Amino acid sequence: MSTKSHKIGIILGSTRSPRVCPQIGTFITNTLTPLLPSSVEFSLIDISINPLPMYDEPGIPSLIPESSGYTHTHTQTWSHLISSHDAFIFITPQYNWGYPASLKNAIDYLFFEWRAKPTMIVSYGGHGGGKAASQLRQVLEGGLKMKVVETMPALTFPDRDVMRQASRGEELALPEGAWEKEGEDVKRGFGEMLRLLGDS
Repeated sequence: MSTKSHKIGIILGSTRSPRVCPQIGTFITNTLTPLLPSSVEFSLIDISINPLPMYDEPGIPSLIPESSGYTHTHTQTWSHLISSHDAFIFITPQYNWGYPASLKNAIDYLFFEWRAKPTMIVSYGGHGGGKAASQLRQVLEGGLKMKVVETMPALTFPDRDVMRQASRGEELALPEGAWEKEGEDVKRGFGEMLRLLGDS
C-alpha cells in the first residue's frame, strides 16, 4: 500500500429522528479501527447535521468541476467536505426496499467530488437492506463511476425486540454473537477498499 495518507468518510445515510444509524456507525468504526493502517484515518459525515435542501443548484454537477462553480454556499460547503476525503463507507437503512431520499439528494448535489473514489456500502434493516444497497451501488458505480467494493455487508435486526428498539432509536440489546458474520463481511470489504486506495 502507498505511504500516502488517506481519509475515509463514514457517511451516516439516515436523517430520521429518532434513528439507529449512529449506532451502526459505531459498530462499523469499532470493528474496523483495529485494522486501520497508520496512514488511514476515519471521519464521520452525518448528513443530518450537514443539511441540504432538495437540489436547488441551477447547474448540472457533471458540468461543474470546481466548487467555485456552485451558486449556493451550502453546496460549496458540501463540495469542500466531500473533496477532502479519498474514500467512503456509506451506511444506509432500507425504507420500502430502497435507500433514503435524503441520501440520494446529498449524493446528487455533486459529481466530480465523488468520481472514481473507492467505496463500501453497508446496509441495515429488518431484512438487512440488500435491495437498498443494490440500488445505491447502481448509482455510485454506474452514475458516479465510483469504485464500489464487491462485499456489501447487510446487518439484519435479529428479532422483533431489536427491531422495535431500532425504530425508537434506543440502544440495541443485541443477542450474544449477533452480527459476528456481518462483522467479518465488514472487515473483508474494508480490506478490498484498502487495496483500492493503495492503487490510487
